[in-house]
Amino acid sequence: MSQTNKKYDLEDRTAKFGEGILKFCQKIPRSPITDPLITQLVKAGTSVGANYSEADDAESKLDFKHKIGICKKEARESKHFIRMIVIVVPNLKEDARPLWQEAKELNLIFNSIYKKLP
Repeated sequence: MSQTNKKYDLEDRTAKFGEGILKFCQKIPRSPITDPLITQLVKAGTSVGANYSEADDAESKLDFKHKIGICKKEARESKHFIRMIVIVVPNLKEDARPLWQEAKELNLIFNSIYKKLP
């Protein structure tokens, strides 16, 4: 596979996004405020790849569309929780920036796929 095609391998890309989220969350200091944010971000960030894998093995076109819709929502939710964490832990802003950007791009990709489906 060429480098260009690797950029568009969504299974790998969403898995790497989830891995990045997990590594980022390990850097967040634990507190009563950050603990629920960490939990939510881990769930949303790793769910993107899990739901894409499920979409890839969908049982019907409707099932595929539903799973892609979840991917799109989880990517958007990841952006939200990354933003909230940076508010609470501002020194992680630079670490968060590429994850937020990837969440944004994944949301746009899945939104585009979703809109093209019947």
